[in-house]
Amino acid sequence: MKQSKKITIKPLEEEFTGVVNKANDTFPVIGKILPSFFKGAWSYEEQLYENKSETSFPDDQLNWTEYIDSENKVVFLAFHAEECIGQIRLVKDWNGFAYIENIAVRERFRKSGIGHLLLESAERWAQDKSLIGLSLEAQNDNVIACRFYEKEGFVLGGADTLKQHANPNIDITLYWYKVFRA
Repeated sequence: MKQSKKITIKPLEEEFTGVVNKANDTFPVIGKILPSFFKGAWSYEEQLYENKSETSFPDDQLNWTEYIDSENKVVFLAFHAEECIGQIRLVKDWNGFAYIENIAVRERFRKSGIGHLLLESAERWAQDKSLIGLSLEAQNDNVIACRFYEKEGFVLGGADTLKQHANPNIDITLYWYKVFRA
């Protein structure tokens, strides 16, 4: 359990299953990421919009008890006093990475280090499982999240133009990786 400035990070327990989605606030759409692949390396540019908007993901409807005391998956929750203000959900992936299924922080707590604390918990969990790093997906319209991942040591490792083909609002899925150093 990690604690900082009245913030506590706790693994999911039965009593917290009703608050897992509390951190799922809207987020601003300020532009999109335009990835490119050149000479074996990924890079990207940001295309910022004149008119910003907001969007959100639907609440996850999962059997949360499967994440409790599991060897292969976990949810960590961030609490400010008794309020759930953030969550990160991970699974052991086939490729040796801990795949981050979701990370979310309540809007009023963003830019206060909560996301960093959640990623620290994820990294410890992955290292305890002898995994090689963290991975996640982000949509290219989530520029602020992509900036955060890069700041936290993730690198762009790929892009997919077909994964979200059924969703007309998403152009490209981006794959981010943080490889642990020995």
